[in-house]
Amino acid sequence: MSPIYPFAAVVGQQQLKQALLICAVDPTVGGVLVRGDKGSAKSTAARGLAAVLPPIRRAAGCGYNCEPDHPLPLCPVCSGDARALHDGPVPFINLPLGATEDRVLGSLDFEKALQGGQQAFKPGLLAAAHRGMLYIDEVNLLADHLVDVLLDAAAMGVNTVEREGLAVSHPARVTLLGTMNQEEGDLRPQLLDRFGLMVDVAAPREPLQRAEVVRRRLAFEADPAGFAAQWQADSEALRAKIAAGRALLPQTRLSDQLFHFVSELCCEFEVSSLRADIVLNKAARALAALDGRVDASAEDVRDAARLVLPHRRRSKPFEQSGLDQDKLEQMTRQASNPPPPQERNGADQPPPDGDGEQQADTSGHGAEQIFAAAPAGDIARIRVQAPSSGDAAGRRSDGASRQRGHYVRAEANPQPAQLAVDATLRHALLRDPNNFAVTRADLHDKVRVAKQGNLILLVVDASGSMAARQRMEQVKGTVLSLLEDAYRRRDQVALIAFRGQQAELLLPPCNRVEQAERALRELPTGGRTPLAHALALAADTLSRQLGGPAPLLVILSDGRANVALDGDGDPWRQALDLAGQLAGTPTLVLDTEQDFVRLGRARELAEALGAEYLACDTLTGEQLTLTIRQRLGR
Repeated sequence: MSPIYPFAAVVGQQQLKQALLICAVDPTVGGVLVRGDKGSAKSTAARGLAAVLPPIRRAAGCGYNCEPDHPLPLCPVCSGDARALHDGPVPFINLPLGATEDRVLGSLDFEKALQGGQQAFKPGLLAAAHRGMLYIDEVNLLADHLVDVLLDAAAMGVNTVEREGLAVSHPARVTLLGTMNQEEGDLRPQLLDRFGLMVDVAAPREPLQRAEVVRRRLAFEADPAGFAAQWQADSEALRAKIAAGRALLPQTRLSDQLFHFVSELCCEFEVSSLRADIVLNKAARALAALDGRVDASAEDVRDAARLVLPHRRRSKPFEQSGLDQDKLEQMTRQASNPPPPQERNGADQPPPDGDGEQQADTSGHGAEQIFAAAPAGDIARIRVQAPSSGDAAGRRSDGASRQRGHYVRAEANPQPAQLAVDATLRHALLRDPNNFAVTRADLHDKVRVAKQGNLILLVVDASGSMAARQRMEQVKGTVLSLLEDAYRRRDQVALIAFRGQQAELLLPPCNRVEQAERALRELPTGGRTPLAHALALAADTLSRQLGGPAPLLVILSDGRANVALDGDGDPWRQALDLAGQLAGTPTLVLDTEQDFVRLGRARELAEALGAEYLACDTLTGEQLTLTIRQRLGR
């Protein structure tokens, strides 16, 4: 096992350490999302926290991390009489980006099926992380089908597997720890809200602090054991502080005034999710417990708000997360020093005693238990049933695929492209239980379902021949509007602009809305029309995306090519030749020609591409966006 850098030795990053300690004291807060540049101690702090958490009681060899007093009937270790309990480290499970759904959820135990013909369940990563932490590095790059799995488990605290004859449920109360670099893409909004806390981190900007970071890191790499020994006392003190905070947490409380302050903050900062109120209450109580206090303070609520509210304020893709710190401080002072009761107006009065729901248990235990586990009696069951399918409203439609997406069912196929081992074994067992043997007639192929996204590649003429400035303003609005769709639908948008002597890929295929906004802010216009360069760059861009989202090529130009490739040849003929090479790619050509004498080059270009042609001299930016959405079937 590789050595772990001590949590206590992390230099600075006070807010990050505070957020992790809150989750250590109260795992029901819902985990921490850490955003920041590489090399800013995101992973180091997350891994270091697990090493200082108080141990948990578990049975040796238990794959479900069963609670000693509530063992699962389906657990082969804990359901027996000979289990041996011991204190062990809190689970810290890494979820690889390339993990299969079977690896995360669990699957048929092939070893038992082959050896004894038993249909048994093999637990996955969610079971291994129960009562512990599930760590996801670069969580924003996680595949959609795994995001769906995590959303379901985080909402219920239970993992349910129903496929290929298995139906199993087991507790999966996990603390999600995710790290990400925003330059590599945004996080799906539903998953973003599931993270109770969020911290933005950056490498230190102060030279002395940076030097201390480097000094400690080099000392750790030179002698990990010796470095850890130097920080052993601090680590033990931190472990004791966490244990004391956990013990005190059930007794901590928020006054009625602070309970109202929490909701006032959420309303003032325009946070729509009620989960924010619940998590903010819990985080403030955890901070008080860490400090050894029973009564939470307004300052506890303020510090918790800095972690709970910023990532929930974004209501539109291009709005920046964050809080007005001056306003937060002002509201905290008012909450710390409330006016006498006779000076309050009616809106500030606490709800009447008869309104039981408004006076719900300020300890936090009466609030919605988002991450609570199901009752033990309802958790474990295993039976044989037919596979089910369905699609949640509001999500992109699923498409069957043999190679991509998550595995949903199997079909008999004597020559499978991807062998469905579970279905193949089960078919052989059911065919002849007394004489188990696998034949070609038993072989099954995996059927996968992948979310259908699109790559929208806009190739925009920014030359002086197309009333560039006015047209480019429409294009900017179109790209930003399409990116709003991409943010919700997980599409990708790319932008090529061509002017002067060359074409430029201003926005590589992505759904990073902030990056797109920056790229479009100062989009240059004017000059000649290097159309052939743009088509060559478009072909190269699409070739790099083979196997990715289905492309739609949108070309906005008047077609008046006047810059040859390598400075030699007929620019227009080169453009037509390249268009012929792109033929077959779904393409929409929008003619921007506005001169009194029109050459019709854009129409010829569309014919060479085998593309749909539209004259867009009368289209507004909104109509242009609508036209592209219609071509995507939206």
